[in-house]
Amino acid sequence: MSRDPRAVLICGVAVDPPVWDETATVLSRLGFAVHVPVRPQSGDLDTEIEALAPLCAGALVIGVSGGATLGLELAARGVPMSAAILHEPAAGALAPGLLDDVVAGFHADGVTGFGHALYGPEWHPDMTAADAATVGRELAMFRAFEPHPPAIGPTSVTLTVGERSPRARHASVQALSALTGIRYRVLPDTGHAPHLQNAFTPLLDDGRLVESGDVTYARSNPR
Repeated sequence: MSRDPRAVLICGVAVDPPVWDETATVLSRLGFAVHVPVRPQSGDLDTEIEALAPLCAGALVIGVSGGATLGLELAARGVPMSAAILHEPAAGALAPGLLDDVVAGFHADGVTGFGHALYGPEWHPDMTAADAATVGRELAMFRAFEPHPPAIGPTSVTLTVGERSPRARHASVQALSALTGIRYRVLPDTGHAPHLQNAFTPLLDDGRLVESGDVTYARSNPR
């Protein structure tokens, strides 16, 4: 680990930085300077990456859902992250229909329908200041996303999937792993929203989080 390690926690759609409070606290105890940026939420992938890349370069990057998708794109564009943990990113044509239920939730009940469909019962409207227009353009951006292999060493990146996530999420992460050469892990007893369920905490609290610059999970299952 570097002398002054940094961690960047990337928000997905319809969540604001406070959802990362538990994770940030654990990382701070481990000696990381933690940043949880407010993204532009522009609906434009280039704009989002331009905002994130300077902060993420050289840092441990953790993202969930849309945040993981942006992390995957950072890796594809060669941003030299020290390590990245990316939980259930979008998978484009590798997983057609993956977001259909989320789209249906958004159309039925706006931001509230979107949040509950994507993140489950742990999410509530107070977790975001985003309005329907913001969520709509972000959803369009992530539905149009297509993954590419990383332009950095794939061993510095880890994909994760929740043990309790739907079968389609497991299949999408497996397909991403096959395409990109990035390993993946199953996070026990969690679904699509480990940051809302504090499921990252026992993993990050493990003293072996970083060994020789490599992220390890003592309690997750390699596949």
